[in-house]
Amino acid sequence: MTSFFQPPPEVLAFLFLKNFLYLEVLAVLALFRVILGEGLARYPAALALALASAGILTTFAPALGWDQGAVYVSASRLLSGNGGMSALLVPTVLFAISGVLPRARWRWLDVLHGLILAVLLGLWWWTS
Repeated sequence: MTSFFQPPPEVLAFLFLKNFLYLEVLAVLALFRVILGEGLARYPAALALALASAGILTTFAPALGWDQGAVYVSASRLLSGNGGMSALLVPTVLFAISGVLPRARWRWLDVLHGLILAVLLGLWWWTS
């Protein structure tokens, strides 16, 4: 039995994945695609890496004491828009685009991306 002060484990898993794991994994996958990919596939992956890195930096900015100023406020507002999912799905779409372009290489990156995206969307559906 759960109460208001003890949420169900799937809610905790969703919040942990959404706030502390998804963008980090996506950034690592995008970094691999940028370094090891070829041709046009590297550009959307680089943009996904930049957006994921900005999201990670915004998430951890208060712990680093960087939570002052207009840039942080704007980034934080963007990161929390639509329950925080839009900031996750935009770099996801860019990384998915990099996976369908020719000469993307390392298709296991797309498999890992699909798995973590399926878990995120499944937990989002389950908790809403």
